[in-house]
Amino acid sequence: MKIRIAAIGTRPRASFEELTTMYLDRIAALLPGAKSAVEAPLYRSEDAFAAALERERTRTAPVVVLLDERGKQLTSENFSAWLGRERDAGRQLIVFAIGPADGWPASRPRADLQLSLGPMTLPHELARVVLCEQIYRALTILGGHPYHREGAR
Repeated sequence: MKIRIAAIGTRPRASFEELTTMYLDRIAALLPGAKSAVEAPLYRSEDAFAAALERERTRTAPVVVLLDERGKQLTSENFSAWLGRERDAGRQLIVFAIGPADGWPASRPRADLQLSLGPMTLPHELARVVLCEQIYRALTILGGHPYHREGAR
């Protein structure tokens, strides 16, 4: 399974980029294929993201998850269970997409899941870090690693 954490916007400030990279490295260590199993591209516009997604859809059938304030809120355990089901179903690629600063327009890309990180509004660069951490947490839960419970204490 490959994971792509796509974001629309400009390059995050260095401190956010450092945290994102730390979690991407941790995620990669838990996925087969190491570094090639996870990536976090940035797109300048919704159109650039939509074009890349359409190219991907012609090659594979990616699972597309749009982060949206109106999306479904999941606990870490429920998110982990969802990710495990997708992995076990043999999904080759899961694309998590953080939309533009003003949110996804009505013409948003077709998604298999709309996911909310919570009712509060987060800056995109922070949402990217939180999403990476939650993906890492989900993978550690699936692997029986103590990170999840240790982090809750």
